[in-house]
Amino acid sequence: MAEHSSMRHVATFCGNCNCGCPELFVDEAAEPERRIVITDDFGQRIQMSLGQLHDLVADVKGGVLDGLLTSTGS
Repeated sequence: MAEHSSMRHVATFCGNCNCGCPELFVDEAAEPERRIVITDDFGQRIQMSLGQLHDLVADVKGGVLDGLLTSTGS
């Protein structure tokens, strides 16, 4: 992903390879409802608000995805 000056890198998920791992950014110049940016290794982006990210993190911490991960053998 081409870096834009308003994009602040927060995290890289995986990072153990050179395959373009998913990354999390904050786009300081974006509208509040599109400020959080998650990129994948195919060049796609998801944009969401900080509130939506908060809800996602709370759900993950609460175990909402646990069944998905155990059913796929990951």
